[in-house]
Amino acid sequence: MQVPSRSPAEVSAIHFRCIGCGERTGSAGQDFRCRDCGDLLEITYPQLRDEIPNPENLKSVWLERKLSQSPADLSGVWRFRELLPKLAEGAQPITLREGNTPVYHLARCAQMLRMPGLFAKHQGMNPTGSFKDTGMTVAATFARIAGFQWVACASTGNTSASMAAYAARGDLRSLVLVPEGKISWSKLSQALDYGALTCQVRTDFDGCLRLLQELVRKAPVYQLNSINPFRLEGQKTLAIELMEQLDWQPPDHIIVPGGNLGNSSAIGKALLEMREMGLISRLPKLSVIQAEGANALVRTVREAEGKELVSVRAETRATAIRIGNPASWKKAVGVLNATGGTCEQVSEGEIARAKAEIGAEGIGCEPASAVTLAGLKKLLKQQFIQASESVVLVLTGNLLKDPDFTMEFHRGELLKDEQPVELKSLRRQPVVLDATLDSILRTLEQAKKQDSNRMQS
Repeated sequence: MQVPSRSPAEVSAIHFRCIGCGERTGSAGQDFRCRDCGDLLEITYPQLRDEIPNPENLKSVWLERKLSQSPADLSGVWRFRELLPKLAEGAQPITLREGNTPVYHLARCAQMLRMPGLFAKHQGMNPTGSFKDTGMTVAATFARIAGFQWVACASTGNTSASMAAYAARGDLRSLVLVPEGKISWSKLSQALDYGALTCQVRTDFDGCLRLLQELVRKAPVYQLNSINPFRLEGQKTLAIELMEQLDWQPPDHIIVPGGNLGNSSAIGKALLEMREMGLISRLPKLSVIQAEGANALVRTVREAEGKELVSVRAETRATAIRIGNPASWKKAVGVLNATGGTCEQVSEGEIARAKAEIGAEGIGCEPASAVTLAGLKKLLKQQFIQASESVVLVLTGNLLKDPDFTMEFHRGELLKDEQPVELKSLRRQPVVLDATLDSILRTLEQAKKQDSNRMQS
């Protein structure tokens, strides 16, 4: 393997700051941690206010780029490049036209919760079907600029699919480490199709990540997990695009699923930067929802007051967030404190029900995304959120990321003993019929009666 002569930071004169001790540096090692205290690094922009004195002009520039056919402007990430690390002279981004994802009004759920201002920002509409693409375009681009030939990640599925796609697009080789038997085959098939060297390792996600961190210290392989601060710079554009879509009027709340906690950290970072620049006048409260079986952040906040990580042995069918030792926990705690948000946990049954309710809106999502709606219900009951407030749920993955979960739910094979009455009304099993018109007409009549009964109940 060829050894790059310079790191991505050194190529582009990027500023890093330690989230622990605050030490600033112009370079970062392959583990992206502070050389003094060992905490994670983040990318900063010391002259942000000076470089962009007029936020209204910047908003106009971003809108004008929507009319451009340049590859960078067609990207919903690079269109906001004034708030991203600067590319080296003549460098081109690796892009699949990521970002540009829709905001939906959740009419059915809004009616159910008597909450008119309920919306979803659907990051599952990215090129590979998850929010990871917005970060991967930036991180993969800087890996290529620095001269790396190999990129690698540990993954529960979405990261591997995204990294493999962007590596292929950028003429890079990719190595994927996934826990054997613990990710959806739909996600694994993406990594295979995009040409990644895919290794199923007999451990969990946290074990895969430990192996990867050992690997990058000994081989010229560039790590693309969310501890990589370039990833988070790309992922923060979700929040910038959302504010633009809402005409720069922030919602009262943004609710995000919590796995490795890089996404919530990135969104929070963007909100703070936008307020500093005057792009928005106030901060939404950003809250993180986890599965009960993978609730490290919840326990960290409740049992250790956010001061030290309480790791867990993660277990949930929402595989995208099945992480027990989240790398970005300290960043996430900082975002909760800065925005006045909270964290909550939801059961497997609550996740399944919320997923079916989002599916009934006609948009669908993977199980991990549905924790946002399930968590919202709890936060409403706790009166942390009021029904009159505006809320945006961040849906991180596409429905097709985990079709096995969906099919098992509708066949009645999932959570047979948990909340059977509540879940039964949401199940839609396929009906096997004789090839006659009468059988179809009878089935239609039965469906009408069932719908009528549901409305009455």
